[in-house]
Amino acid sequence: MAPSSERLFDSLGHFGRFQACVYFASVFQAMSCGIHYLASVFMAVTPNFVCGIPGNVSSVLFYNSTESSIEDIWTLWTSAENYIVVQLENGEIWELNQCSRSKREVSLDLVYEYKGNKSVFSCSDGFLYDDTKWKSTVVTQWDLVCDQEWLAKLIQPTFMLGVLIGAVIFGDIADRLGRRRVIWFTSAGQFVFGIAVAFTFDYYSFVIVRFFLAMVSSGYLVVAFVYVTEFVGIKARTWASMHVHAFFAMGIMVVALVGFLVRTWWVYQIFLSIATLPFVLCCWMLPETPFWLLSEERYEDAQKVINIMARWNKVSTPCKVSELCSVQQDDVVSGRMGDNDTSSIKKHNILDLFCNWHIARRTITVWLIWFTGSLGYYVFSLSSVSLGGNEYLNLFLIGAVELPCYIIACIGMDKLGRRNTLIPFLILSALICVLIMFIPQDFSILIILANMAGKFSIGVAFGLIYLYTAELYPTIVRSLAVGSGSMMCRVGSVVAPFCVYLRSVWIFMPLLLVGIMALLSGVLTIMLPETLGKPLTNTLVEATEMGRNKKSCSGKIPPAHSGVTLEKIEMFGQERARTEK
Repeated sequence: MAPSSERLFDSLGHFGRFQACVYFASVFQAMSCGIHYLASVFMAVTPNFVCGIPGNVSSVLFYNSTESSIEDIWTLWTSAENYIVVQLENGEIWELNQCSRSKREVSLDLVYEYKGNKSVFSCSDGFLYDDTKWKSTVVTQWDLVCDQEWLAKLIQPTFMLGVLIGAVIFGDIADRLGRRRVIWFTSAGQFVFGIAVAFTFDYYSFVIVRFFLAMVSSGYLVVAFVYVTEFVGIKARTWASMHVHAFFAMGIMVVALVGFLVRTWWVYQIFLSIATLPFVLCCWMLPETPFWLLSEERYEDAQKVINIMARWNKVSTPCKVSELCSVQQDDVVSGRMGDNDTSSIKKHNILDLFCNWHIARRTITVWLIWFTGSLGYYVFSLSSVSLGGNEYLNLFLIGAVELPCYIIACIGMDKLGRRNTLIPFLILSALICVLIMFIPQDFSILIILANMAGKFSIGVAFGLIYLYTAELYPTIVRSLAVGSGSMMCRVGSVVAPFCVYLRSVWIFMPLLLVGIMALLSGVLTIMLPETLGKPLTNTLVEATEMGRNKKSCSGKIPPAHSGVTLEKIEMFGQERARTEK
């Protein structure tokens, strides 16, 4: 007998007109998550700058170039080690560095090189910024440079910390109060907090509001995965859930486009926040999922949703809730007969992921892949604006390259297998990181193409790991395994901005770290078992044997277990909520 969930989709259609409307409406708002996750790429840019001037300037000297204003010098600026010589109207000559300024004791002719005595002062008059690209950023707004530079570097990590907390909180609330209510609150929250960020009055209020914005953005992405999974049948579920990521990538492309058109940070933030306003205005029309209603024993409401789905999909005889409940009860009974100690399911903890050497090695490898996928994803994305050439085009391409990578991931998982797709793309991303180090910096186009290839390869690995993790662990610890992997993913997203900052130590340091992690992950993945076409395991003993005895797991799913396996796969679709970026 088919599981109750598939009985519903067999009756109403796995991806009919109703599911298509709900799906595209929900994932449209997922673009806002990609928007806010990467908004700081341009909003927190640090332009060229020098100390402020203690008076009115009469002339400016930069090497052999003499200009009447500092604004004319920025086109010649090449390094943070440079300094500008200015002569004031009172005859004083000052050397302006980035974090200090020096007054020449003996004012002679205006020359660039000076060997005499100088008095060094702090930048008490503020800073002068290069506004040729950006009229205003949060860095220039609150002078987050020099001894305050660490505050600017905390903007993205604190946002990612909010993403971590939001995923945990709203994932739990969605199970208690329903998916629809959380979608209402988080989508409205993204708009409200997104606009509020533009009107913050100091750095600390900016970071706090952005933290709340991160929480609701993460919360929406969590619930959106669950929501679309519970409306899509198993025949279309893999592709549908995978391509929620594609709309996240489209959000990154929107960031590049708006960043190119708007160069004032608070106006830029407002435009990004209103990009998905249409969804906020109509999200209240979305129905609750019938599966959550059934779990809450709201049978009449569930039947109403099923009837609506039937009308939209032009099904004349929709299935009845009573039929679904009877099938569900039969499945529960059969499940109990196959497991004499169901009460133990609730007693497992994270230590069970290290119950023996084989499972422990598997857990370490899976955690490493989660961490590497997130680290590589954000390192390639955040560093795209520093590749040379047009930084807006670079970020746009980094987002666009994700669209085909999820198609390749789906095809590879179905045709080659999970492990056989994961290994080559992890190793390929490591090789690309090494290749980029040998490309001369003058070949900016080649560097951009190589970074796009690296983002593509790490995106394939990052896209398929959630399902592979679910298939590697037995039912009793499956949710725990996916949840712990998601936590490692979050650690990677928090570490990624700091990794990008290591470019100041050595320009290739971020790529070196990602390459090492990707290579190590790819090599360790070889020891993982293949799960394509194999039944899901129920106990830790079965999961251990899957890794040790390949022959016992080499066949197709036995007919007697296929229904239970499909049901568990469908139930695990909800666990995708723990795996958003």
